[in-house]
Amino acid sequence: MLDGHAACRSPEDESCFGFVLTALCWGFTNPFIKRGSEGIEQIKRSNWVAQTFAETVFLFTNWRYVVPLAINLSGSAVYYYTLSSADITIAVPITNSLALIFTIMAGVLVGEKLPTTREMLGMACIVLGVALCVTG
Repeated sequence: MLDGHAACRSPEDESCFGFVLTALCWGFTNPFIKRGSEGIEQIKRSNWVAQTFAETVFLFTNWRYVVPLAINLSGSAVYYYTLSSADITIAVPITNSLALIFTIMAGVLVGEKLPTTREMLGMACIVLGVALCVTG
């Protein structure tokens, strides 16, 4: 007798889960990274070394920036792990197109403007194109 869970544990299913998780980590954190870096433009120093140092300290001592960045970077670890058992020609379009969708969704959740009809049509075209690539 087959276990219902074992039947869904094919390498393709795991790869698909890895790509979706990566896209979620990459896409959903972008608006939060943007918000966490607010105020950096007010840092002014006399030379580029001091400016770079002050901006780095500002960012890496701000949990609103560091936490989403860490989640975003963990998505890269998942991505490279998933690539070890998946086809890159499928991985790239799935992950990047889903990351775009997740970025827009998270942006709306944090108060950014809703996508226009034209932007929604563009997203639909991207998803349709990826679906054609994956199934074809």
